[in-house]
Amino acid sequence: MPALSARSVVQVTVSDPRVRPLLRELGDEYSARYGKDAHAELARYPDEEFTAPHGGLLLLILEGGEPVAGGAFRRYDADTAELKRIWTHSGHRRRGLAREVVAELEREARARGYERIYLTTGPRQPEARALYLNSGYRPLFDTEADPESIGPLPFEKHLERHPENRHPENRRPENRHPESDLGTDIRTGKATAQ
Repeated sequence: MPALSARSVVQVTVSDPRVRPLLRELGDEYSARYGKDAHAELARYPDEEFTAPHGGLLLLILEGGEPVAGGAFRRYDADTAELKRIWTHSGHRRRGLAREVVAELEREARARGYERIYLTTGPRQPEARALYLNSGYRPLFDTEADPESIGPLPFEKHLERHPENRHPENRRPENRHPESDLGTDIRTGKATAQ
């Protein structure tokens, strides 16, 4: 097992040179598992979708300045972030790094006002399926069915709400009566000052 060195989590753009090993190894692994070149699939979404102005994020876990794990999310809809490209370098697996990446992405998504995480993983990735099930994700498919008969395996997880952290573009008027200058608490029906 490699010696542990200083670990940090950094937010980066897809063009950051430290991201190249992530995408290269991930593409090679997907290609080997599914029998076709997966590198084009990894480039399917525009890089901007993984930046804050577009509701996304890409992060890396670095040890000694080198990427050992990473992942991203993109805006799926106003309330939902979609996890993409969760990866652990082949020389650093079985250390809980993927779980750490997922937890950090969840924290960041929550801080940006998302209330739900959605993701899909491939049917030939049992370790990813186990990661999401063990991390509290709800499968949106029949877990008893043959994964190959389903195709991409969808999951979701609802995040705890933190309305004060919601981004303005994601905010909805909450507990407001649309025809009044006063808000209405929908739990009590009483008017509240704006």
